[in-house]
Amino acid sequence: MDTLFLMNSLWVMIAAVLVILMLGGFILLETGSTRMKNAGHIAGKTILTFGISSLVFWAVGYGLVFGAGNSIIGFSDFFYSGYDIEGLGLSGSVFFLFQLAFAGISLTIAFGGFAERAKLSVYLVFALLFSVLVYPFIAHWIWGGGWLAEHGKQDFAGSTVVHLTGAMAALAATILLKPRMGKFNKDGSANNIEGHNQVFTALSVLLLWVGWFGFNAGSTVSVDGAFFGFVALNTNLAAAAGTVAAMLISWIVVGKADVPMMLNGALAGLVAITASCAFVDTWAAVVIGLIAGILVFYSIRFFESRKIDDPIFALSVHGTAGVWGTLSTGFFATPELASVGKPGLFYGGGFEQLGVQAMGVAACAAFAFIVSYIILAIMKGSMKGLRVTEEEEIIGLDMSEHGSYGYPELVHTVLTKNGETVTTGTGVNTQTVQLKSQQPSIN
Repeated sequence: MDTLFLMNSLWVMIAAVLVILMLGGFILLETGSTRMKNAGHIAGKTILTFGISSLVFWAVGYGLVFGAGNSIIGFSDFFYSGYDIEGLGLSGSVFFLFQLAFAGISLTIAFGGFAERAKLSVYLVFALLFSVLVYPFIAHWIWGGGWLAEHGKQDFAGSTVVHLTGAMAALAATILLKPRMGKFNKDGSANNIEGHNQVFTALSVLLLWVGWFGFNAGSTVSVDGAFFGFVALNTNLAAAAGTVAAMLISWIVVGKADVPMMLNGALAGLVAITASCAFVDTWAAVVIGLIAGILVFYSIRFFESRKIDDPIFALSVHGTAGVWGTLSTGFFATPELASVGKPGLFYGGGFEQLGVQAMGVAACAAFAFIVSYIILAIMKGSMKGLRVTEEEEIIGLDMSEHGSYGYPELVHTVLTKNGETVTTGTGVNTQTVQLKSQQPSIN
């Protein structure tokens, strides 16, 4: 076994571990951005649904993405047994694990639109169906030799495949689940439901930032020429630019240097550069990140104005930034770096590559949204709704779904109903809620 094969395998294995550890970042991001009474639920369901997506990817997902088939979907290599893949240049098992991690991250992004109001059973069923009917199709179209790959679609590490796909599923969920209790007033104005731990959110961004080096640089799947270093450099520059841009635009428009917006800007820069990190020069990476940081600020405000409740801003961070990142290669891809497709508009390539990128965005966004919406609509009818009852939402999903709080020493909820007092939890933070005698389910 030659040295290059072993080095490639080692590098991609390290990258796969970094990507899987990004789940820790998403746990802290979603937990810190939501309320304390749902913290344990969020952490637990993230691990459980990654387990489901891992098993599904092993059984059928990998074969649907990379198996021999047609331009729409693959039809072979199910129940992957660990064999090596001819001509890959690294261990087949390592490549499989790396791709499995991407599928799990896309699902985790989708679940951002479910936060604080979906039943646990809905997470479990949707994890299975998304991993079979949504993600594999888009991944095959772009990475598995499908019809968009035939057109030269550029998406090096997944601005479309992973991030936009997850965001469109999240959009379908937010529409069908409807806003959280108390998010919007009768006049349409929005209330700010603050997350319970800004330090968690900041730490999550740091973990995701580091994990993104596995996400993007690992997608080289090779150590040859150490090109992964250039990809990592572009990744870092875009994240830095997104951080600064989001902070400055919030400072200018709102009058305060908003920390959560700054953190969203960092993530938006990372999402945007994911498609183009191997195709653009360093100066372009900075521009891509700067624009992403500004876009995420206005995108968050737009979705809120449309009464769409997006607790962790998945639609803006992963959706809007994913669209911009995918389109950006159509402007900035250089002749020297465009190993897939053609150079961008600013490098003499005309509008051809930009058109391919736009076509890919439209097709993938529409597919992910429509299929996810249909899946969730059917689930809503067959599972007696997607959403927990009003009483359960008030108590928090920790207690209503799992019987214990993620912070048992801090949360103490007292419910009064029909003159009877019911106490749940122990601790110093007491929440007292008067419930109606007949409390309908919100579905």
